[in-house]
Amino acid sequence: MNTLTKKLRKPAVAGYFYPKDKEKLLELIEWSFKHKLGPGALPIVSSERIRGLIGYVVPHAGYIYSGPIAAHAYYDAASYGKPETVVIIGTNHTGYGPPISVYPEGAWETPLGTLLVDSEFGKAITEYSDLADFDVYAHIEEHSVEVQLPFTQYVFGGDIKIVPIVMGIHTPEAAKDLARAIVKGVERTRRDVLILASSDFNHYEPHDVTVRKDMNAISRILELDTEGFYKTILSDNISICGPGGIMTIIEITKMLSGKATLLKHATSGNISGDKSATVGYASIKFYI
Repeated sequence: MNTLTKKLRKPAVAGYFYPKDKEKLLELIEWSFKHKLGPGALPIVSSERIRGLIGYVVPHAGYIYSGPIAAHAYYDAASYGKPETVVIIGTNHTGYGPPISVYPEGAWETPLGTLLVDSEFGKAITEYSDLADFDVYAHIEEHSVEVQLPFTQYVFGGDIKIVPIVMGIHTPEAAKDLARAIVKGVERTRRDVLILASSDFNHYEPHDVTVRKDMNAISRILELDTEGFYKTILSDNISICGPGGIMTIIEITKMLSGKATLLKHATSGNISGDKSATVGYASIKFYI
């Protein structure tokens, strides 16, 4: 049995967060791009690789709720051309595994095919980080990385590689540790990477409350203020589920002397019409 067969991670949330049928999944992704809250058109991938893009914060809820908002990040990413490796930093909803879990090798499967894991780049991250280790168990049932893959495949095809990471510890210190490891990993391997910090924003409060809380947090993100962002989500009780990944991409952007801009924010209430108990979603771009 080869490595790919042994380490093939099967979909955990196909048929739940997104359709398990390939054609229905493609239809829903295209609906997300064309939606009035989405970019309004399908992405066009640049034939030339344009430098300067670091990555995005992108939501990971069910596509019918967050897909149009997530589509803004992927639409924008397409204009920079195809990267070699996509590093996806999710959050550990299950509690399994070490503080930061890096998927070691093999491939991840979705209804759109398989994506190979960049084990060399993942190894560099674990070697430079004090907190990250290779681990499979934190990824088995986790959706925050998986939900990004069909969009990634739709835009860039199946010949790019991925580094799935989930964070179980969400502190500025953990984010700085992982950020340093990723930047040093890029320097060592010379990979052309795109970084996705997979996170939803405030959960299950009225629309106006979610908008207010989210924009308080987003303002700190746009200022690249890691500590201010962390203090804001604690003091305002903002239930952002992936703050570790968000702080990591903030720290990477600061290390690269970059900046951030908000592409789109909305809530589930903007999609469904039910504004009584909403979840906030944002696509935020980080670039040089």
